[in-house]
Amino acid sequence: MMNIGNPEEAFSLSFIPNDGVGLAREEFIISTFIKIHLLALLEYDHLKDAAVKADIDRLTTAYPDKTQYFIDKLAQGVGMIGAAFYPKDVIVRMSDFKSNEYENLIGGREYEPTEENPLLGFRGASRYYDPRYRKGFALECRAMKKVREEMGLTNVKPLECRAMKKVREEMGLTNVKLMIPFCRTVEEGKKVLGEMARHGLQRGEHGLEVYVMWKIPSNVILAEEFAEVFDGFSIGSNDLTQLVLGVDRDSEIVAHIFDERNPAVKTFIAHVIRAAKAKGLKIGICGQAPSDYPEFAQFLIEQGIDSISLNPDAVLKTTVTILEMEQALDVKT
Repeated sequence: MMNIGNPEEAFSLSFIPNDGVGLAREEFIISTFIKIHLLALLEYDHLKDAAVKADIDRLTTAYPDKTQYFIDKLAQGVGMIGAAFYPKDVIVRMSDFKSNEYENLIGGREYEPTEENPLLGFRGASRYYDPRYRKGFALECRAMKKVREEMGLTNVKPLECRAMKKVREEMGLTNVKLMIPFCRTVEEGKKVLGEMARHGLQRGEHGLEVYVMWKIPSNVILAEEFAEVFDGFSIGSNDLTQLVLGVDRDSEIVAHIFDERNPAVKTFIAHVIRAAKAKGLKIGICGQAPSDYPEFAQFLIEQGIDSISLNPDAVLKTTVTILEMEQALDVKT
C-alpha cells in the first residue's frame, strides 16, 4: 500500500501497482490547501486580530459560512484520494497535528497551548473529545461523512435507469476507512467513537470501519482490549520506536539510538500482530523501515502482517523485494 499526502498527486500515483492507501494524511490537506485553524473558522465573528480576519477573508471569499470552507476543502482533498484508488481501501488518518504545528495555521496562536513536549501533549485522540477542540473535530467528521456518503459521480449522464441513478446519487466513496491516531487508552477510543457517531459517522453504518494507529506502548500492552473497540490497526513505527526507546529522533544528541530494528521494538510489533490475528482483524504498518531495512521487512512477513504502506518512491522496489522474500519463505501472497 502507499502513503499519500498530496491529493493532486493521487491519480498519477494510483497507476503504480498497489493495493490501496495505507495512510492518507489530513495534515497535508489542512496545512497546504485550507491553511486556517478550525477554531478560527468556527469563531470567525469573535476574532480580535484584524490581520487574521483579513487572511481568512482572502481565502474564503466564496464562503459566507466559514466552516463550510473547511468541510468542502477537506472533503475534496480526501475525495480525490479516495476516488483515485477506488475501490481499493483508502485509510484516512484523522488530524494528528501537534500543538506547535496547529499554532502555525492562520489564527492558530489564539487557540493553541504552549507545551514543553508537544509529542506527548495535546494531539490525536485526546483533542477530539476535549471541550477545547471537539467543535473542530466535528468539522472533520462532517467532511468525512460527505466523502463517504455524498460524493457521488454526478458527472455521469444520462439518468436513463435505476443503475445510473445509483451511480450518481448513492455511490459515495465507501472505500474510505478512518483511523484514529495517538489513542492513549481504551476508554479514550470509546469516547472518540462516541463523538464520531454524534456527527453521523457510526461505526458499521454504510460499512464504515474505524482503525486505530498503534503508536504507544499502552496500545501494545492492551492490544486485546483495543481490538474489541476498533475494526483494524496500523502500526505507527516512528512514534512507537521513540516511545519504546525513550528517544527523541529529532535530537541530534540521541537520534543515533532510534532504530525500529531494536529487539524491544520488534517484540512489541510481534505482539500486536499476534493480537490482531487472534481477533481476525487486519493490521498493517506505515513507515520507511521495511524499505530501508530488508531484514525488517522479512521480520514483518514472518510475523504475518497484512499490509506494508510505503512512500510512493519505494513501492515498486520494496514490492519486488517482498515477493522474493515470500517465495523464499514459502509464504502465500
